[in-house]
Amino acid sequence: MSFVLVDRPHPNVTVITLNRPERMNAMAFDVMLPFKEQLDAVAHDNDTRVVIVTGAGEGFCSGADQKMSGTIPHIDGLTPTVIAHRAGKLLDDIVLGIQEMPQPVIAAVNGAAVGGGLCLAAACDIRVGSPEAYFRAAGINNGLTATELGLSFLLPRIIGAGRSTELMLTGRDMDAAEAERCGLLTSVVPREQLLPTCFEIADRIAGLSRIGIELTKKMTLAGLEATSFRSHMRHEMNAQLYVRLTTKNWDESVAARAEGRAPNFRD
Repeated sequence: MSFVLVDRPHPNVTVITLNRPERMNAMAFDVMLPFKEQLDAVAHDNDTRVVIVTGAGEGFCSGADQKMSGTIPHIDGLTPTVIAHRAGKLLDDIVLGIQEMPQPVIAAVNGAAVGGGLCLAAACDIRVGSPEAYFRAAGINNGLTATELGLSFLLPRIIGAGRSTELMLTGRDMDAAEAERCGLLTSVVPREQLLPTCFEIADRIAGLSRIGIELTKKMTLAGLEATSFRSHMRHEMNAQLYVRLTTKNWDESVAARAEGRAPNFRD
């Protein structure tokens, strides 16, 4: 049985599904290693313009597997402390990989996004949920910290410092309706419409300029880390001028609008 499924059911869109439904797609390394491999492979697939990440069964991802953590390679002879450090880096690299891949990543959240699952959802560029979706910073409930895999950086920037701090300190559940109100989910749709809605978003993205989309993702993420508004504005302008002066995209958009047709951006 493959714990990670890769499908291309829609033009220019790759769906990566965590496929261990009996464990609510928990983050055992037997699941996370092939997940990372597929993320890396899809990042280099130039036919893929948008990636959708979802979970099989009733959950998106339930975080750490409390019964069976799985194994990671190349740890013979290492102490538990070193093994833990290697394991943590592998999980960190998954979150960073989602953000660094050129394609926008849409999380189709079909159920529990708990602990590390919340971190995976937060790392994605767009999140769409079904009414069954809920979110929990579970580490605090397990006697640990609620901060892991970049959550204390990403979540305040998505839903605000006050609400994210309260969510992480209490370990309570945030349901789909609240998640939509505070911006963690862009929309909540019936479960049977979850992937079709994601495909609609993906189609719109895929119809736009590839370089425009890639630089927009890059600059949006850079904005989260910017320490100077003035400096970031300069970077934004450089990105805009780069596309404007090195492609015919602007001219094509003007011509398409005048002719009443969709633009064909050749970058």
